[in-house]
Amino acid sequence: MAQVKLAYIGGGSTRAPGTVASFIRQAANFAGSEIVLQDIDSEKLDVVCRLARKMAEAQGADLRITATTDRRAALDGCDGVLSSYRPGGFEARVQDERIPLSHGAIGQETQGAGGFFMALRAIHVARGLVEDMEAVCPDAILFNYTNPVNIVAQAVADHSPVNVVSLCEGPLVFPGELAELVGLHPGRVRAVMLGLNHACWSAEAEYDGQPMIPLLAQKLEEGVADDWTRRWAELAVTMNSLPASYMRYYAFEREMLAELTAKPTTRAQDILADVPRYWRHYREQLDAPNPTLVPELSRGGIFELEVAVDVMDAVFNDKNEVWPTNVVNAGAIADFPDSRVVEVPCLVGRQGVRPIAGYRVPKPVRGLLSALGEYQQLAADAAWDGSRQQAIQALTANPLVRTLPLAQTLYGELAQAHRDHLPERLW
Repeated sequence: MAQVKLAYIGGGSTRAPGTVASFIRQAANFAGSEIVLQDIDSEKLDVVCRLARKMAEAQGADLRITATTDRRAALDGCDGVLSSYRPGGFEARVQDERIPLSHGAIGQETQGAGGFFMALRAIHVARGLVEDMEAVCPDAILFNYTNPVNIVAQAVADHSPVNVVSLCEGPLVFPGELAELVGLHPGRVRAVMLGLNHACWSAEAEYDGQPMIPLLAQKLEEGVADDWTRRWAELAVTMNSLPASYMRYYAFEREMLAELTAKPTTRAQDILADVPRYWRHYREQLDAPNPTLVPELSRGGIFELEVAVDVMDAVFNDKNEVWPTNVVNAGAIADFPDSRVVEVPCLVGRQGVRPIAGYRVPKPVRGLLSALGEYQQLAADAAWDGSRQQAIQALTANPLVRTLPLAQTLYGELAQAHRDHLPERLW
């Protein structure tokens, strides 16, 4: 099995213990490897490192785990880099959600104006990250898990020689989630999802070897009580394709806006309320003889970012497995330019992450995905080296913003709120 050096950028986050648990679960695939945790928060980084070492020792994992706040030192000589960071923390995400809602628009971690400003902040950090990689580990692969993963990957792919692949569990879980919500068994679903990240649709979808869409239509006829489940299933049946759950913000924009506005707290505020108990749990496990993460007391549960670990395993151990990833299209999906980063099944092995060609986006959603793809490119360009004017152009192109007065208002307030995490050219 591969013996490599891996850096985890964002290794002091609330999700980091679960990510290390994923590495430990697959320790046999990385026997003798070193994992360097890197973060700007030295106190939390120390907690994660000590907990990670204790979990690895208790489970007999042959992994060397170290930690540093020095990013370039962490990257030196690496074979792979896993990036999962959040500039401004969940406090910044609260602003991404709250400010758009105050103007009658949807703001979310990856969608709308909130997702756009998450991209601006994330890519501002990504520029420094890939510059460091070019200097000390130019042949390493960047396995990106920082949202919005498609826009981050687009910016890096366009402007850096670093080999980047962005990852998300969405294509693997969306079909099963919808099946379970309507009363079907998620394990009996087989679907191929493709398009853009958080905007993927099924090119194929079967349940027990039979087309799944007719089963969803039958469930709708029988009656589905939950509003969201009914909307998701109705969208799938109408478009004859399983959609990512994030498509609700576009297909049911008014309904989602009403729900989000009526809710007293945003998603980020809900997460922030849970953060203290996550860290209490992690510190308590430091004193346990066999530390074990409890899902409800851990950010995201346990075994976080495991699809990234799976893809790393396939690359470094040359497994030639098929995984959904976000990579440069290179002709794989005919509906997007060759240079666009798309989410598509890829053959993953020592030769890299290669998109499998021959797919088409379902015809009824090509228009929306084309618009989202153009916005993705504009956002990546503005974030990397663009001006405030270019950023407002990109935000106006976002299908959840659309009008110039709204884009100007949202940009002004969000840029002010995130001033400390943006380059001066975007103020």
